[in-house]
Amino acid sequence: MKNPLLHRRGATDLGDRRTRRTLTSVGAALAAVSLVLAGCGGQRERTPAGGEAAADGDTCTAMPGSLSIATGNSTGVYYVLGGGLASVISENSDLAATAAETGASVQNLQQLAAGDYGLAFSLADTAADAVNGDGEFDGPQDLSALARIYDNYTHVVVRKDAGIESVADFAGKTVSTGSPKSGTEVIAQRLIEAAGLDQSDVNAQRIDLSSSTDAMKDGSIDAMVWSGGLPTAGITDLFTNAGDQVEILDISDLEPAMKEINPVYEVSEIPADTYTGQAAVNTIATPNVLMVRNDMDNGTACALTTMLFEHHDDLVTVHAAAEDIVVENATPPEPITLHPGAQQAIETLQG
Repeated sequence: MKNPLLHRRGATDLGDRRTRRTLTSVGAALAAVSLVLAGCGGQRERTPAGGEAAADGDTCTAMPGSLSIATGNSTGVYYVLGGGLASVISENSDLAATAAETGASVQNLQQLAAGDYGLAFSLADTAADAVNGDGEFDGPQDLSALARIYDNYTHVVVRKDAGIESVADFAGKTVSTGSPKSGTEVIAQRLIEAAGLDQSDVNAQRIDLSSSTDAMKDGSIDAMVWSGGLPTAGITDLFTNAGDQVEILDISDLEPAMKEINPVYEVSEIPADTYTGQAAVNTIATPNVLMVRNDMDNGTACALTTMLFEHHDDLVTVHAAAEDIVVENATPPEPITLHPGAQQAIETLQG
């Protein structure tokens, strides 16, 4: 049965898999991403935005135009799922959606608020900072969520010969803390604080995921921090090629101190063999959210949210992390609020 709320070009019920043809491989999804890599800083866009359709609260139709999606590092989950989501949106609405490689959460939300993007992936702790005006944000940002999606897992990967058994052992070591203005960098800095260290105690390297894994392989860094979905392609490559030299640390003992910094953090497990030869390990997980500006019209926000959940299976073909994108778990953690159009879609989908 067609969703009576969603009126988009060629819309069908949840069983329709017309988009399957465009998502049969990660490569197909990344084709959408490649359209914008040359301008990964984003184009200033305000489409769709503005109040002209906001009064149309009972509709669930995306305004025609363009939609640029801020994702993350090229070997991370944001990048892959962002390409898949862009394909779903373009195929099932009058929006031409594209996805851009970025430094991830902090950069994404700063540029989303500035109008460089229309939709952005973010870790919930960074999104909480944005709406509160904390951390890297100069005052509260006019942002809200379309949905909570899947969780990110903090990977503290160390070289076995580095003598690191806990984050406290980062003192005096060379550690990748992630791309500048990324959610990974925020978490890495907070882990260092939670372990009782000063930032100056660590020789931090602010480098992206691909550079971090390469540096772990050649021994030019002792450890790296990465926050990502399971599995993350870059970490898979590291364990495939240097699994006898590296391991993931259990950092669950830092959860109480991390929750004092931000309550969204929780202990979760990276299952055994998520990465070749790696035993199950407890870590700290952080929800992910899809964020938009508050001035996005309700119809577009509703349509985007509906497509996200109705095409769940198509997104799973792009990356396994999408298994956890379910409407029953769509409400973001406080203080992040849902956009009114997203709230409308979620209430309808939940029945």
